[in-house]
Amino acid sequence: MSTSHKTFWMATALLASSVGMVAAQETFDRTVLPIAEPKPPTYTELDARNAKAPPRFEVKAPEGAPNVVIVLIDDVGFGGPSTFGGPIRTPKLDELAQNGLRFNNFHTTALCSPTRNALKTGRNHHTVNSGSIMETSTAFPGNTGQNPNSVAPLAEMLRLNGYSTAAFGKWHETAAWETSVSGPFDRWPIHQGFDKFYGFIGGETDQWYPLVYDGVIKVDPPKMKDYHFTVDMTNQAINWVKAQQSMTPDKPFFVYYATGAVHAPHHVPKAWADKYKGQFDKGWDQVRAETLQRQKKLGVIPADTRLGKRPKDIVAWDTLPAEHRRLFARQAEVFAGFLEQTDHEIGRLVQALEDIDELDNTLFIYIAGDNGTSAEGGFVGMYNEMTYFNGVVEKVEDLIPLIDEWGGPSTFPHMAAGWAVAFDAPFTWTKQVASDFGGTRNGMVIHWPKGIEGKGGLRSQFSHVIDVAPTILEAAGLPEPTSVNGTVQTPIEGTSMLYAFNDETAPEQHKTQYFEIFGNRAIYHEGWFARTIHRAAWQTTNLPPLEEDVWDLYNVKDDFSLTRNLAAEQPEKLKKMQALFLQEAEKHHVLPMDDRIIERTNAAIAGRPDVMGNRTSLTLYEGMQGMLENTFMNVKNRSSKITAELDIPAEGANGAILSQGGRFGGWSLYVKDGKPAYTYNFLGLERYTVAALEALPEGSATVVLDFAYDGGGLGKGGDAALYVNGKQVAEGRIERTQPNVFSADETADVGLDNQTPVAEGIGIGAETRFTGKINKITLEVTPMK
Repeated sequence: MSTSHKTFWMATALLASSVGMVAAQETFDRTVLPIAEPKPPTYTELDARNAKAPPRFEVKAPEGAPNVVIVLIDDVGFGGPSTFGGPIRTPKLDELAQNGLRFNNFHTTALCSPTRNALKTGRNHHTVNSGSIMETSTAFPGNTGQNPNSVAPLAEMLRLNGYSTAAFGKWHETAAWETSVSGPFDRWPIHQGFDKFYGFIGGETDQWYPLVYDGVIKVDPPKMKDYHFTVDMTNQAINWVKAQQSMTPDKPFFVYYATGAVHAPHHVPKAWADKYKGQFDKGWDQVRAETLQRQKKLGVIPADTRLGKRPKDIVAWDTLPAEHRRLFARQAEVFAGFLEQTDHEIGRLVQALEDIDELDNTLFIYIAGDNGTSAEGGFVGMYNEMTYFNGVVEKVEDLIPLIDEWGGPSTFPHMAAGWAVAFDAPFTWTKQVASDFGGTRNGMVIHWPKGIEGKGGLRSQFSHVIDVAPTILEAAGLPEPTSVNGTVQTPIEGTSMLYAFNDETAPEQHKTQYFEIFGNRAIYHEGWFARTIHRAAWQTTNLPPLEEDVWDLYNVKDDFSLTRNLAAEQPEKLKKMQALFLQEAEKHHVLPMDDRIIERTNAAIAGRPDVMGNRTSLTLYEGMQGMLENTFMNVKNRSSKITAELDIPAEGANGAILSQGGRFGGWSLYVKDGKPAYTYNFLGLERYTVAALEALPEGSATVVLDFAYDGGGLGKGGDAALYVNGKQVAEGRIERTQPNVFSADETADVGLDNQTPVAEGIGIGAETRFTGKINKITLEVTPMK
């Protein structure tokens, strides 16, 4: 047969096959996922050469379905980015807005995990059992921290409809007790619809020395000059997208790109922070006022918007001493540089899409914040954010000497709460305050040249993070599934925003929305907003009873920034709104509410599962590393004993034996210069070390650290004694211990001290690896009282 005839018949066969496949694709029932395979035909023909094979079954995305990218920035409010009038330059967000749409009435939940789980499922955060962050989950429905199978994530819906899927950066959507090597891994990214995951699993990480997973495997970040995690995750995202389109150019992709920035720790190269040198010397009050004027000029808020009152606990800038102002101004410079660097990295991702000619067909959703700007830095900021979770108040005089280091590897910093209020302008409150738009109103930009007709438009219809998933499904031409992986689905609770893409005057379709986080609660309904401020982000104790909270009422159609309380004028309207809140709260498992913050970090108090349970002994072996705090033995507020059975080579040994935590809090049993030692690092502020004077002998050695806790409450001190082969070789006093948390991302490790070291002078990362042999370690604790 001639080449031309071969080509003709091959083309004919391919055409017939593709026609059959197109027809099959059109008849797919996409409401039940995975899509059922057709029953294979049977044959009577003996010789395959005389038979025709059926078309190959393959699920493809609907024709014309766009690529999808969701960018989610962490912990920045409405008044931070320049795109929405803020003082911090976000040129890529500006550019996307100029060629797409700004949404100035978009809302989140006011807190991290709840927003993320609502975003990924299209259901309210309590429906997804995410009433708070994973680390404060309880036993009550709505707060358990475990996503039910009946709320399949968007990524799984897209994957089962022919998309390639990948997530990069922050996750924080996995139950705290499900993060060990034992799993289960059902709620890890690669079992939540993502083919690829590269990032960190918890709520925050050290940007210089992050805890990184590729899939479910902990990996060491690549060695690169001036390593920073945001740069690393962007490299990974760019490489994945290019490879995916190279291999399967006709297959759309979904990328979830969620930065750890700008959540504390505020880590950024000094050059980025220095770009803002002197720009915040004017202080948070003037920054708020100037932001309000820019917002009006841009048109992102109504011209008659008034500036919300500064919370009474936040000191007026002009009353602060000069040294305080110098410290606080630097904190804002670092935060601003952190956000601009993040926007720059997003710009690299956008450029990569443009380079491969995929930007125009990509539904690019850029959400500037998962909640308002964080005020968890307290009134003066923090050298170490972990002080907040341990009830330690840092002092200005201790922070001033650290100004030049702020944002670098030797700090784990957060900024003063006054800046959070400023970067949430024109509103009053901040992250955690679900009953104020300062906690929930976040700027969003959607860029999609093939789906949005105009450029530079503004959309002011009420919308919420649960609206993102149904928007994407509608844009892709996909129905909401009724069953996923054999489980009947809870209906999506959000409303697609697609109706407003090309009609700025379209009537609002999301009419009712409740809000609740840690007792702060509110209800939106058809332009009215009723709320109660139960607590500020900096209040963790001495809270009023929930039933004594006072409610406000606002008409948000005429009062963008919630400054005119109508409760006294319209008491009957307020009563109806309060009743509606209770109705929604009951329906979505908001009740009973729990306003405890720090106490709930303790699994026993909160009532959630604990991998260790009531065990008082844990046996550890060489190679066990990367054990997150919520899956490791809790040694806090009680006596403990470490028994390490070692083999020491002739040349001696060095390195970490057993460590938990890192540079900013933790403890470590290790060998330095051949001599065993134990260091307790109290929040990076004080280190207590007990060390032997003589080196360990060659051969078998049993090293024991016995810590006798003083008792009498939380965070007390104790006496430490070090033994070698049954003989006491050192003792010492540990004056203070951390009562609640060592770290959000530093782990417990056998045979090395991952990420940053607890003790000084033993190296960092792989340099801390123990050079002898660890046969077994036994960690014992006294029962909790």
